[in-house]
Amino acid sequence: MDKPTLYMETTIPSYLLAEPSRDVISLGRQDITRTWWKRDQARYAIYVSEVVIQEASRGDCKEVEKRREFLRPFPLLDATHEVRALIKLYIEKGVVPQGNAEDAAHLAFASIHKMEYLCTWNFKHLANVLALRRLRQLNESRGLFVPQVCTPEELLGE
Repeated sequence: MDKPTLYMETTIPSYLLAEPSRDVISLGRQDITRTWWKRDQARYAIYVSEVVIQEASRGDCKEVEKRREFLRPFPLLDATHEVRALIKLYIEKGVVPQGNAEDAAHLAFASIHKMEYLCTWNFKHLANVLALRRLRQLNESRGLFVPQVCTPEELLGE
């Protein structure tokens, strides 16, 4: 039986690899991410995109190297013409606000490549019920696949 496909957005390796946060919410998300990773990540065929690599390459050099090394084994999804066109459409139609092309890119990669899950801690533009409604409406109106956007907490196995 094939493993479900999962697009891993940048917040996942960021929370997984960062030093423990002093912020209680971030610390909780780090713990949940680590628990999910240890217990359940092997259940999924995990993919990333060049956008994830680019975002993970920002910040402290030591942390960047840890994230890039961690991401190296995961297959990269192709930035096809369809992905690039969908990024523009998501911004044009307000699925993701102007100036947030990277968030639009995560949704486009997951949609075009038919990733069953898009795993993220980004509640602003991705794991947000209003954004998900706009995503579902646009994708369904164009006959496009709609990925399940979720957090590691929602993926914790039984």
